[in-house]
Amino acid sequence: MIKIVLADDHELVRTGIRRILEDVDDFAVLAETSNGEDAVQYCRRKAPDVVLMDVNMPGIGGLEATKKINRIAENIRVICLSMHKENPIPSQVMAAGAFGFLTKDAEPDEMIRAIYKVASGQKYLPPDIAHSIAISKLNPGADNPFDELSDRELNIALRLTRGQKVPEIAAELSINTKTVNTYRYRMFDKLGVTTDVELTHLALRHKLIDPNLL
Repeated sequence: MIKIVLADDHELVRTGIRRILEDVDDFAVLAETSNGEDAVQYCRRKAPDVVLMDVNMPGIGGLEATKKINRIAENIRVICLSMHKENPIPSQVMAAGAFGFLTKDAEPDEMIRAIYKVASGQKYLPPDIAHSIAISKLNPGADNPFDELSDRELNIALRLTRGQKVPEIAAELSINTKTVNTYRYRMFDKLGVTTDVELTHLALRHKLIDPNLL
């Protein structure tokens, strides 16, 4: 039996994924959560085999939660989920220690295959995303300036593009506003932008955010 924890801040998404998993006799959903902190705590208490982890959630988010889970136990394997397949998100997910990456529009059969593969200790990436990552490694940073950002800088960048204010970001990440602003201006320098509006336009141009969600 493959024991699974499901972490996503949208209840409808969790419900849809849970129904897919419940149709597989080999799968058991141990817990659901809407944030990264609880996902980490569930892993401490329940020791699942696989965690399905949304990348963008309130609080520490999926990337940092993945890193924390990796420190808890090497045999808890994370598959990260995102609306976006463009780099740098898939690359940073794998660099954070995830065993797999799927977009949220993946077919149910693909999700099931990914869980089986990751539970057996193998990495899983959809072929087109694996190809994209391989190309980006051959020519790093040439096409997407967001490749130059650290995990924390990318996390803050995505929050800013969603309209979150610096105090809100600081509270969710448990850091002070001065630290958030330090990351913000460092990120602006790397990306060649000067305002949150310019940042959002750049993220839209590189398909890191969905214009329908703005």
